[in-house]
Amino acid sequence: MTQDTDTHTDDPAAGADDLAIDPWGSSTIEDYRSLFEEFGIEAFDEVLPDVPSPHYLMRRAIIFGHRDYRRVVEAMAADEPFAALSGFMPTGDPHIGHKLVFDELIWHQRRGGDTYALIADLEAHSARGLSWMEIDEHAEDYLLSLLAFGFDPEEGTIYRQSTNRRLQDLAFELGIEANFSEFEAIYGFSGETDVSHMQSVVTQAADILYPQLDEPKPTVIPVGPDQDPHIRLTRDLAARMRAFGVTRAYASFEAEADERELIAAAHAALSAEAGGADDLVRCVEAANWLEREVEPSETREAAITKLEAAGKEPVRPRVRFLVRNAPDGAFEALIEAIDGEKRVFDEHVDAYEMDKDQAEELARAVEVEHGGFGFVPPSSIYHRFMTGLTGGKMSSSVPASHISLLDDPEDGYDKVRAATTGGRETAEEQRDLGGRPDQCPVYELYAYLLAGDDDAYAETIYDECAGGERLCGGCKTEAAEAMEDFLADHQQRREEMRDVLADLDVDLDTQRP
Repeated sequence: MTQDTDTHTDDPAAGADDLAIDPWGSSTIEDYRSLFEEFGIEAFDEVLPDVPSPHYLMRRAIIFGHRDYRRVVEAMAADEPFAALSGFMPTGDPHIGHKLVFDELIWHQRRGGDTYALIADLEAHSARGLSWMEIDEHAEDYLLSLLAFGFDPEEGTIYRQSTNRRLQDLAFELGIEANFSEFEAIYGFSGETDVSHMQSVVTQAADILYPQLDEPKPTVIPVGPDQDPHIRLTRDLAARMRAFGVTRAYASFEAEADERELIAAAHAALSAEAGGADDLVRCVEAANWLEREVEPSETREAAITKLEAAGKEPVRPRVRFLVRNAPDGAFEALIEAIDGEKRVFDEHVDAYEMDKDQAEELARAVEVEHGGFGFVPPSSIYHRFMTGLTGGKMSSSVPASHISLLDDPEDGYDKVRAATTGGRETAEEQRDLGGRPDQCPVYELYAYLLAGDDDAYAETIYDECAGGERLCGGCKTEAAEAMEDFLADHQQRREEMRDVLADLDVDLDTQRP
């Protein structure tokens, strides 16, 4: 992934290890590109040209992937409602790695999004075993840093899971649609897993959908790739909560998505042969075309079997509304609202004169009018993990690997000076061969944080390192001084935010055992 303004982070997998999708684990991702194939995450550079004034994390490919983010981009461009939400599990001090999420939330807020920041205290208590006293202390630290970086509490929402009754009610409803077998498949839960841990997963799904309680709207969740299981589960739960499902269809029978792609190809080819008369294509003819033109596969055989069973029924493109959890009267209202040619069945309606986007908008409107949620599938963007200063993953449990936002500025200076680099064994070798900024935690500090919005500065540091002009000693000193200044400025700003936090309706003194 490269952009014109990238800082030579051509390999989004640099500095990572161990492919694993574990929201509570400590491993990183070996090859981010494998996520595209295995889990359906899309490359962010596909949507980047349409993002208005993209954040430098986007421009530098630090935000490397997305799931359905175009919905949010289109809402942003059209000045329509959208939201952004992220949660913080208060298990330790906030560190510079957390600043990525702070920045992503604040960026979306400044572009008009309804922005939500939550303290995942139920998850911290159930999954990590923290006491409520510890949670209170860490929650305050996270919120002070969030405010210090520029989150506007008057334009956004801050809450704790444990004190938000609407959230807990939504989690209860989502729990009706969830089951243990999928928790076992997604998270590896077993008979030994605490019920409260499973409950915290449903609560997190409720967090992700919480911005849509008052009205459905595109919502983005900025996360690391290890959190993707939560996104996938929530998208499934959101679909199950819908009154109606909307799919494309080509005949009276139901077909899977990959089967529909083959049937669509057959329809397009045969319609073209018939001079565009798509109503002349028959199911049996489409089956014959697939047998002639498509390589054998399970999907092809399934599609052929269904088409042959339908015989001479016409293959006609249509949009299908499927009844799922429709409240009383909603199905009848939907039928009435569909204009043009339609066919009504016991549990679905086929509409021939509207496209899928129009159909989804209509289904959502009818659902909301009848008391349903009408959830829009949540979107997500994915950022790379920062490499720890000692190599490997940056971890709160390894103090030397990270810089806490609460570290004394002089300690921050010392940690950068002691950091591992991508330099060569000797200065002479470095001048001759050049450094390896793509393998350097110190260069990452510039790219992720210290260069700020100045792409040219980050680019210069990269080029000087790779070209052998920049040696590690001077580079680390420069970065250490910048880190010392950053921490001093941030901590001063944190102190200024204490009165602001005290005036917010956020309970930081939990009365629990």
